[in-house]
Amino acid sequence: MSISGLAQRFAGISKLLVAVVVLLLLAALFLVANKDNKRYVTVDFQQTNSVYKGSDVKVLGVPIGKVDKLTPRGNVVRVRISYDSKYRLPPNVKAVVVSPSIVGDRFVQFAPAYNGGAALKDDAFIPVSRTAVPVELDKIYQSLDDLSVALGPKGANKEGALSNVIDDTAKQLDGQGAQLNETIHNFGKLSTTLSNNKEELFGSLRQVNDFVTLLKTNDATVRNFNDSTAKVSTVLAGERQDLGATLKALSLALVDVNTLVKENRGELKGNISNIAVLAKVLAKHQKDLQEITVDAPTALTNVALAYNGGTGTLDTRADIPEVVFTGLTNPASLVCNLLGETPNSDGLCTTLTGILGSLPPLPRAAVASAGSTAAPDQINTSLSDMLAVN
Repeated sequence: MSISGLAQRFAGISKLLVAVVVLLLLAALFLVANKDNKRYVTVDFQQTNSVYKGSDVKVLGVPIGKVDKLTPRGNVVRVRISYDSKYRLPPNVKAVVVSPSIVGDRFVQFAPAYNGGAALKDDAFIPVSRTAVPVELDKIYQSLDDLSVALGPKGANKEGALSNVIDDTAKQLDGQGAQLNETIHNFGKLSTTLSNNKEELFGSLRQVNDFVTLLKTNDATVRNFNDSTAKVSTVLAGERQDLGATLKALSLALVDVNTLVKENRGELKGNISNIAVLAKVLAKHQKDLQEITVDAPTALTNVALAYNGGTGTLDTRADIPEVVFTGLTNPASLVCNLLGETPNSDGLCTTLTGILGSLPPLPRAAVASAGSTAAPDQINTSLSDMLAVN
């Protein structure tokens, strides 16, 4: 196929597409031009007395539409309503038949008004549970007639009981008008107070309900608690005399204590003051007490280990012979120590050192034999033997 043939075919397809688009636009314009700009809703009422085709439909008293059709369907009347599409209704809207006067046509009113958010869809349905109709005048007359018959000579007042009640009430209220007025006024204040505090009142009721629900949920636990309480009460009832005697003795003891405190108030005050002084002293020597508590066990252990149960003495190493005999081997040093001087100081120690230094020292063997002590044959490690006194 040549290029000119392809161009002619595409030109024909383009013309066809343009024609289809034009037809679609014309159809859309036709639909828009014929649209009635209305929304529709279907409502079921128990009855529609004095409501007819063409009756007004209002929101807050403002007309927004009309009743298009009424159709009886069993125990309800189905009403077809149309309203201007510029108005919106809430999804939970209710429909009420309003009677502006005893005689005259009625109208349908939607409530509550739309305040934003989701809106009722077109062709929605409102069931009879969300509708209300006014009480008819003949029903009111019938109710009054039934009441008069019930209270009349063939009813409650057949034997004059109602007349007697009215007479007695009149006698009781005679001269009590001011008190009755004040009572009614106070009752009005009570109603106002309850109305202003309804949130708190119902909140308390909800809390009571939660408490009752909790008790119901824990019924077994509550029963066990009641049984235990009953057992305790039984035990206390059996020990009532003992408890009474105990309480009586306690009361007498408290009286004696009170008397003792009154008679010895000065001594108690002095003792408390002394205790306070002692506490202050102990607080000042807190560190010393801590050191004693740490070191005392070790010291007592050393004393116990040093005690010789066989001789009843404390075995200690005084080294007295060694000190004495060591001084004999070096008399100059012993004299200087006794004088509190050093051998190199200028004084009596230096003079005596020169004199004593010329003396020959004692042999160390003799000093060792004189200062030695016999070692015990066996060390007693038994604590009971060390503490035993022969």
